[in-house]
Parts: sequence; structure tokens; C-alpha cells
Amino acid sequence: MTVQPNSIEARDKAYQLHSYTNARALERDGSLVIDRGEGVYVYDNNGKKYIEAMAGLWSVAVGFGESRLVEAAARQMAKLPYYHTFTARSHGPSIELAEKLIQMAPVPMSKAYFTNSGSEANDTAMKMVWYRSNALGKPEKKKIISRIKGYHGVTVASASLTGLPNNHRSFDLPLPGIFHTTCPHYRVFKQEGETEAAFVARCAKDLENLILKEGPETVAAFIGEPVMGAGGVIVPPAGYWEAIQKVLKKYDVLFIADEVICGFGRTGKMFATETFSLQPDIITLSKQISSSYQPISALLINENVYQPLADESANIGTFGHGVTAAGHPVAAAVALENIAIIEERDLVGNVRALAPKFQSRLKALESHPLAIEARCIGLIGALELKPRDGFAAGELGPKLLAVMVEKGLISRAIGDSLALCPPMIITEAQVDAVFNMLEASLDAFQKQIAA
Repeated sequence: MTVQPNSIEARDKAYQLHSYTNARALERDGSLVIDRGEGVYVYDNNGKKYIEAMAGLWSVAVGFGESRLVEAAARQMAKLPYYHTFTARSHGPSIELAEKLIQMAPVPMSKAYFTNSGSEANDTAMKMVWYRSNALGKPEKKKIISRIKGYHGVTVASASLTGLPNNHRSFDLPLPGIFHTTCPHYRVFKQEGETEAAFVARCAKDLENLILKEGPETVAAFIGEPVMGAGGVIVPPAGYWEAIQKVLKKYDVLFIADEVICGFGRTGKMFATETFSLQPDIITLSKQISSSYQPISALLINENVYQPLADESANIGTFGHGVTAAGHPVAAAVALENIAIIEERDLVGNVRALAPKFQSRLKALESHPLAIEARCIGLIGALELKPRDGFAAGELGPKLLAVMVEKGLISRAIGDSLALCPPMIITEAQVDAVFNMLEASLDAFQKQIAA
């Protein structure tokens, strides 16, 4: 007779396959089961309290347990729990959210298109680019350029755009026609004696050389996060985006700004497109659009993208793309209320107000014996650990993370970098608490590995 697991941890190990997890290690060690959340805190199923310094997955802008979002979902669920936006059908929440996003867009945009996740948004952007090239009578103009260490999702297409090896290994990715250019991480990718300005110039030249090698007539688009998130919180050097955009404009290459992590205030502006003076043709959004209380994402497209799509849909008879829950009325209602909270409580202003303390506390840890570099902008940052004899690359980060969790601080190990991206409602005292716990964790980990 098979004995059924009874604890929730045992049931998790028995029945669930987890994302971004070593399945065999999970079988052995189990998972951290989170039971509830309140503000910047979450509690596990044993009642232990943690500061959630990653806002879940870079996403819970307004914190956990926000009653206004719960009430918005309940109201919409009672009124219209589901409807679609296929075949010229629509509903109030998706219309209102589309209008709101176009009105608040950081650069002029024409239309909003809804999907359910950042991965789907970037996947859809890729399809739109291909569709547009066919509409313009340029079927050869289909190649898309991303960057090493960029992160754009996990669907077959968006994982191909992603420039991280573990999103390609054993999945037979990337797809043909997708290329990756230089990562703008100056410390790691600079050449000996190369100044930051010279590095920026080389990044732009590398992009131009790749376009010329493939043929400008075949390169349709370039995609990039204003600040790389899952690649390790990589903030580009001064002048980087100006140089990159000049190359894109020179060769008539569309620019897709992936604001899935940066959007809705994370960098101290409502959009990182404003922070870095970007002029994208497509912007992809998710995560903080609803604080991830509901799965929803959006693409904003400008007239340069929309008009050829509209023409081709008339020629074919339809824009043959969509997913069942795109623009879901409950998700759209929650997103509208979430954006209202961000605006009414001036959470972007809170990011700007707390950024100096957040950044100074993080930068101070750069002098810790275990650290090599701190990277940050707004309320997003990462601390990278020095390579150490006896530890493989990427091994130190998870071990330090385990110490942090034990002390009640949730972060995310990206290789040997520990990322921080707290809810935007965080207070000055809570910022200090985050870094006090991180510093204590570093000191404890240093003693542990020296023993």
C-alpha cells in the first residue's frame, strides 16, 4: 500500500514540478511554502515572517494583501467574470486599460494589445514584427537581435530572444534568425584598458557590425531591457542607449523596449523609457502592471507598427493571433486599480525618495570581503560575490541566499549575484532592515565558508 504524503511540503514534492528549480534537489530538500502576505512581508506555512525583497518576481509594486485590488477583482468577478477580445468583441475593463496605457505611454503609441505574461508579450512582439515585414513586402526582413544576458521570457520564441544559456540548454534553442550582441556590463565585458566611453562605442559598433554581417535588409528588430533584470541587474553605462538607438535608426531596425521589470516606477520614472530617453516602436509590459495579483501583460505599438498590421489584416481578413484570457476583465480591472494606487500614493516618488538610501547601503556592501560589485538604479539592485577557490561559478549565490532566508530575508540568486527589488511601498526603516539583514547574512556566510 502506497503511503500518501500528508504535510504540505511533502505534497509539494510529490505532485509539483517547479520553474527554475533542480527537480532532484527539490525531491531531497523540499520548498519554502509561503502562506500569506502583508505589505513588504510574507509568512510561510509555519508562521515565520520574511521581508520579500524581490517583490515576488520583481512585480508586487503595491505590496501584498492590498485590499483595494482584492475588492476590484471581486467586483469584476461578480459583474463579468470572463469575456474575450476575439472577433470584434470587447468589454469595459480592457477598453479602459488600453486607453489608460496609451495615455500614460512615455512616447506616442497607437494601440495596446493584451496577453497574459511577459513571455507572451515578447513572443507576440516577435510575431508582429514578422507580420509587419510581410505586410511591407519585405519577407526577407525577419531577423531579430537581442543581447547576451538579456531576459525576455520562456516561450519557444521569447526564450530564443533571451540570452542566458540555461534558457537554451536541452530545449534546442535559440530558433534560427535570432542573434545576440554584446552585453552592456562594463566590468565583465570591457577589454583591457578600455574606458567606459570606449566600451559604449564598441557595443554600438558590435551591433552595427552584426547588422551589416547579416544584411540590413534582413534585420527587422532589436529587443532590449532598459535595465537587464534576470541577467543580474545590469545598468547600462552612460551614453549606451543613445549610441544603440543611432545604429537602429541608421539601418531602419525596429526597437522593442522590454519594460516587463522596469515599467511602472521601478527606476524612479513611471517607465524606464523615460529614464534613458528611449524611442521604442514597441513596449512590452507586465509584472507591476497588476502587481502580479492577476496574470496580465500588454504591448504598446506605435503607428509605424500598427498601420502595416492593420493593412495586412484587411488583406488577409484577420489578425490571426490571440490567447483565450488576453485582456481578461478581472485582470484588467485589477491592473487599472493597481495603476491608480501607484499614482494616488505617488509610489514612483517613493522610489525616487528612497533610492539614495537604497543605493548607498548597497554600494557600501561593495567593500565587504565577499563582494566584488554592487549595481543599482531606483529601487532595483544586485550585489555580486567574488569568485572563491573551492566554489564553482554560480555556487556561492545560492548558498548565501540560504543564509539570508534563514535570517528572514527573501532575495533571488542570479548566479553569484543577489538581486533586490522590494515592493515600491517600502519605507526607509524597512530599507535599513533589508540591508541590516543582508550585511548580517554576509558576515555569517563568511564565517561559514571559512570554517
